[in-house]
Amino acid sequence: MEVKEESEELSEVEEEHHDKPGEKPSSRSKTKNTFLKKRRDKKSTICTQCGKSFSTKQHLELHMRVHTGEKPFTCDQCGESFTQKGHLKSHMKVHTGEKLHICDQCGKSFTTKQNKSLEIHSAVHTGEKQFACHECGKTFLWASNLKKHLTVHTKEKPHSCSVCGKSFSLLYYLYEHEKTHTGVREYMCFECEKTFTTANHLKLHQRIHNGEKPYKCSQCDKRFGQLAHLKTHERIHTGEKPYKCSHCDKRFGQLAHLKTHEKIHTGEKPYKCSQCDKRFSQLAHLKRHEKIHSREKRHTCDQCGKSFTIKSNLKIHMKIHAVEKPHHHSLKS
Repeated sequence: MEVKEESEELSEVEEEHHDKPGEKPSSRSKTKNTFLKKRRDKKSTICTQCGKSFSTKQHLELHMRVHTGEKPFTCDQCGESFTQKGHLKSHMKVHTGEKLHICDQCGKSFTTKQNKSLEIHSAVHTGEKQFACHECGKTFLWASNLKKHLTVHTKEKPHSCSVCGKSFSLLYYLYEHEKTHTGVREYMCFECEKTFTTANHLKLHQRIHNGEKPYKCSQCDKRFGQLAHLKTHERIHTGEKPYKCSHCDKRFGQLAHLKTHEKIHTGEKPYKCSQCDKRFSQLAHLKRHEKIHSREKRHTCDQCGKSFTIKSNLKIHMKIHAVEKPHHHSLKS
């Protein structure tokens, strides 16, 4: 598919220069070579690990250190290492005593020159969103997130999976999806050895071990490890219910609750009882039902027909018959 796209684009380039008067064949060849070079350069600045693209090879090389763990710049004061020289320079100000701007929510520090960075970073905790979608009004913390969101409205999905044909709006999403086919899980947690397909998923998981909860609710001071969990929790206070049932207009604060509710309308019952084949729309309903079977009296006495739910109770009961038997014999004698 990629080769086809390239040949089509190349044909367009050739077509543009086909009938220009006075143009030499060498000029068309030069245009063609320039196009191919740009195409190759574009491919060479895409990260093979996560699909993220960069404007220059240097930026890609810096990014690759995220995956390799390489930190070539070391502080001669304390031995801490960094992936970029700029990060080392910022760190050195800790030792020189230069005033830092510290986030009062999580303790992350920024230098005087990075004061704007602290403001941007603070939005993570406050939930302030500066970038708004002109189509639906939804707001975002970062311009890059708004750009990704806009593809929801344009429906543009130019990147297709060669295995299953599924299409994606961003190349990054395609790379992440392809890992479901290859089974590649490059990021491992050193605490429990669980592996993940992306560095971000690993980072979120590690908060289980380190207890980090950077997102604080402004209403009740409860903290969360993920921003999405904070947003879901805040709806308890605001009463916001953004998920509407398409069948009956009932609204829900969580998407999972909406999906559970919609099964009432669709009749879907994915949870089957292993004892009697009865089906349920919710897992909680299945578990409640299964208790009926656990209370069934499946252990029956072969002497008198009395049944028990627990085998040990039957054994205790059997002792009654064991005592009765000698008594009956004595009557016969």
